[in-house]
Amino acid sequence: MKIFECGHCHYALFFENNHCENCGHLCGYDDIGHKILTFDPENAALISDRNHNVYKYCKNKEYDVCNWLIPVEDSADFCSACQLNRTIPNLSQKKNFENWRTLEVGKHRLIYQLHKLHLPIVSKHQDEQGLAFDFVVSQEPGQLMTGHANGIITILLREADSVFREQTRIQLLEPYRTLIGHMRHEVGHYFWDRLISNDEKILAEFRLTFGDERHDYSESLKQYYEKGAPEEWQQTFISKYASSHPWEDWAETWAHYLHIMDMVETAYYFGIKANPKGTTKSMNLDVSFDPYQVLNFDSVIQTCVPLSFAVNSINRAMGVPDVYPFVISSAVANKMKFIHHLLLSIKRRDKN
Repeated sequence: MKIFECGHCHYALFFENNHCENCGHLCGYDDIGHKILTFDPENAALISDRNHNVYKYCKNKEYDVCNWLIPVEDSADFCSACQLNRTIPNLSQKKNFENWRTLEVGKHRLIYQLHKLHLPIVSKHQDEQGLAFDFVVSQEPGQLMTGHANGIITILLREADSVFREQTRIQLLEPYRTLIGHMRHEVGHYFWDRLISNDEKILAEFRLTFGDERHDYSESLKQYYEKGAPEEWQQTFISKYASSHPWEDWAETWAHYLHIMDMVETAYYFGIKANPKGTTKSMNLDVSFDPYQVLNFDSVIQTCVPLSFAVNSINRAMGVPDVYPFVISSAVANKMKFIHHLLLSIKRRDKN
């Protein structure tokens, strides 16, 4: 994610800030200009310090779960991210409220990234083929689970509980389990339906890269849970679960593509460079490009490897788990290239 700054005092701001901690000006995210805008708190109206336009906050600002802005002349009550909500939990329960707020942080960061990739984001409230989120309380066995179906991404509220998430990660022998990881994975299923399933040419390329999705999905998952991943799964897949079926391989690879793009973009805006001492010159690092603007995905991979190694090393020095505990094999890199080129073609098409 890019670095944001106050339009009044130029102090650094996080994406989620609703005021500047240095000068006290109010702030909010403009999803059209991809900027944080700031406002004099003494004014009754939200008049931008940058462009002098007038805005209003998304209605969910009153719950402190959203800081996105809407032009004051727009009749919408909710921002483009909150319009995607179909179900939210009962907010009279304090734990539900806290978990919902955590879920919204991940969702807003996801939508930011999808906008950066020029992907079409339409609410299911407006279009039956659109996207919607159901944030639901834990259900009894056999009922709703975290997943995707027909454009509806369901996230169990308990996934926002860090203790539950860590227990589940250990139980399932996962190296990594985060809310934004869930959301990136599930939205990958949604975009498979939107970008691939109805285009014969792209579908044929998908099958050459990921395999034939026409294999029985339920049976494939059954076999995976009974037998596990192939012995040398890391040579071909980004995760064990990716080996279960081409649809899951796509969703897992898609999620990791988004992980890497976000990680490299953040490093780019921080101007991160590294010149390791000793003989580790393969870990030299100079993040001099915005990954969303490059045509050759090889440069993203070549930057991500030393970047993740450096960040993982810092984490280990602090006694916390690796930020990115995965190996990107050449086969996985080729799958990511397929995604990158697909999204570049969509971007070029939209420009024309």
